[in-house]
Amino acid sequence: MASVLEDPTLERHFKGHKDAVTCADFNPNRKQLASGSADKTLMIWNLAPKARAYRFVGHQDVITGVQFSPSGNLVATSSKDRTVRLWTPSMKGESTVFKVHTAAVRSVSFSHDGQRLLTASDDKSVKVWSVHRQCFIYSLNQHTNWVRCARFSPDGRLIASGGDDRSVRLWDTSTRQCINCFTEYGGSVSFVDFNSSGTCIASSGSDGSLKIWDLRTNKLIQHYQVHTGGINSFSFHPSNNYLISGSSDSTVKIVDLVEGRLIYTLHGHKGAVLTVKFSRTGDLFASGATDGQVLMWKTNFDSRSYQEVLQQHSRRSTPDPPPHLTDVYPRVPHLHTPQPTAIQISPTVADTQSTDPRVIELGQGVYNTLLLNGRTHSTPTWTAAKSQHSNGPWVHHISSSRAEGWTGGESMVGGGRGGRQEEEEEEEKGCSGYPAALDSTLRHIVQQLDILTQTVSVLEERLTLTEDKLKECLNQSQILRDVRASRDRQRMESERVDGFT
Repeated sequence: MASVLEDPTLERHFKGHKDAVTCADFNPNRKQLASGSADKTLMIWNLAPKARAYRFVGHQDVITGVQFSPSGNLVATSSKDRTVRLWTPSMKGESTVFKVHTAAVRSVSFSHDGQRLLTASDDKSVKVWSVHRQCFIYSLNQHTNWVRCARFSPDGRLIASGGDDRSVRLWDTSTRQCINCFTEYGGSVSFVDFNSSGTCIASSGSDGSLKIWDLRTNKLIQHYQVHTGGINSFSFHPSNNYLISGSSDSTVKIVDLVEGRLIYTLHGHKGAVLTVKFSRTGDLFASGATDGQVLMWKTNFDSRSYQEVLQQHSRRSTPDPPPHLTDVYPRVPHLHTPQPTAIQISPTVADTQSTDPRVIELGQGVYNTLLLNGRTHSTPTWTAAKSQHSNGPWVHHISSSRAEGWTGGESMVGGGRGGRQEEEEEEEKGCSGYPAALDSTLRHIVQQLDILTQTVSVLEERLTLTEDKLKECLNQSQILRDVRASRDRQRMESERVDGFT
């Protein structure tokens, strides 16, 4: 039996979300962890002990996806409110809103160069966006049902997407065409991703299956059925030797991809596990569940050389037969099922480093609109509220979103009568100080802008379909012209032959 130090250990728990934790990601700088929730908020947890956490408010519905940019200076979130937001993970709390789809957005991810965003939606489309220009680039539209997840390959040449039409599609980003489609699923596809080398793609299903395909041969090389519930999320270890998965059966499982078998089952959550994610270096991984907790685990099993790990595992049980990821031409896909010797881990220590961190609320408030040089700007309005801790300090709710066409500026505290006094007066009045009629008018304008944006999105979709149909018609007309020209040539040759005879 392996020693305790070789097994995954629970390092931290983070409590602050008021509903299910749906997504999580580590900052590449290894100092922060982001999580999104059904409570509509984004939390940024600082990994240093006793450091404060930030709660970002802005989305109007469940947050479904979160990812740090490769540089770590931006966080992208997707939501059922049909938008994607780009946040700066700092005290400023600024965000930019993309009105991206006509239905709930299920996932968002950056390309590995940080230049593009990829979104998947219930409107059956996958879309690609420019991060710096903040504009739409193109759409992929061959799915016939909700698209649950989409990811770029490490080199940016491919996109993988999967959804409720029970298919995984592979797209070429240069031609924007679907180049492959895997359909061997009994249920909807919940999650897809590439391994770190880009040679394989994995997908999980609501039927509890996890499948890995070798893109060099387009063959299914591994099939795991180790959960008793649907798999909601998984993550490749950077070495490609391990994979973690989170399931509605309330467990996190770790499989050894080289041996091709389950090695750990983690029982830290009290509800369905909705998200799992390795850190960029692989020494940590996070899990989030319907119990509202974010758990951070230390891998430990990867701290030793891989050959030692293989030797240790070989003494636990006999490895399953091939194929494995190292096989290029497997003859038959092999179904991997749980082994009785897989290690069960039930952590008893809730948190080994700190108590629950204090949370700083960074939220969306009322806009102060200023007309400067013919342009409309907005500046944050600060309001004060007591921390949820009885003896805690004041917690500032900062509105700084550049949403719906408003441009966020720097925060202005205490305009003319003293900052704290003005904050207290605003808290008592419960508004920004502007007349209710003006406030109502501004809200109405924002709602109308929302409607216009949605209308433009629908028109854009119809325009794309119209362009596709037009291309088909042009191709068909060209074919008809070619056929007619061929017939004319044949008739002329026939007449010439008849003339000679």
